[in-house]
Amino acid sequence: MAALALAGISGMYLLQVRKIGVLGLVGYLAFATGYLTMFGIEFVGALVLPSIAHSSPAYVSNAIAAATNGTVTGSIGLIKVAILVNGITYLAGGFIFGIALFRANVLARWAAVLLACGSVATILTGVMPQYERLFAFPTGVALIGLGYAMWQAQRAPAPRSIPNAVSAQLEAAGAK
Repeated sequence: MAALALAGISGMYLLQVRKIGVLGLVGYLAFATGYLTMFGIEFVGALVLPSIAHSSPAYVSNAIAAATNGTVTGSIGLIKVAILVNGITYLAGGFIFGIALFRANVLARWAAVLLACGSVATILTGVMPQYERLFAFPTGVALIGLGYAMWQAQRAPAPRSIPNAVSAQLEAAGAK
């Protein structure tokens, strides 16, 4: 999911790089960092922790507790920092990138607003952890809407240029 989201937001940024400005660059870099750290954390959770669970069960329990807003009783090293960086960059990046997409007015504005609001709404997972999966839906719907709008923008035929008076005269004189 994180790799596909990273590819999608990269395409969104590159589609409107001239209109999205510095705010869009900052939002994109922060949001991309959030997805990259999410990818790394999920990699560790899926492949590393199960392989060391038999030799270091306390460490694995503490790492899982840190990832799920539980109580950590021992040291887990830099995983706690990675989780914190992931949360900050995902929230700030999604919010800033959503605002920049809205301001650029190239893709669907409703989806840009939903991305900004949905990213920030994930803060509530700390308050209501039993519904943590539900808070991913607004961001997912926003990314689907933005992806669809990007796909539609690429399929639309390019507007034909209307010749102005000078180019029409040059063409008539055979200079063009």
